[in-house]
Amino acid sequence: QVQLVESGGGLVQAGGSLRLSCAASGRPFSRYAMGWFRQAPGQEREFVAALNWSGGSTSYADSVKGRFTISRDNAKNTVYLQMNSLKPDDTAVYYCNADPSFRKVVAGDFGSWGQGTQVTVSS
Repeated sequence: QVQLVESGGGLVQAGGSLRLSCAASGRPFSRYAMGWFRQAPGQEREFVAALNWSGGSTSYADSVKGRFTISRDNAKNTVYLQMNSLKPDDTAVYYCNADPSFRKVVAGDFGSWGQGTQVTVSS
């Protein structure tokens, strides 16, 4: 199983940008599809974005399309989430996760999660 550590969260004003990072270790990173998810207070965790092992296929939640970009650097064992035009509704704890199956990542079917990184967008 791959171990994941999220970072890059913080406090930003509406309209601003942040880039989240998810560093992986433990298994060949390049064999895994990767995804970002988020959970706002009092809400269930939701899918944000995913990409396959090569980065050639991506999927985004409708709420972030055109504003967020997921990418990966297999040489650095890291996946990124570039978040632009942030809105207060984007405030949440952001998590990454991984699976060899792109379909499973998009479905968010995971039994365990890391600590995540807090993103707070002020109005």
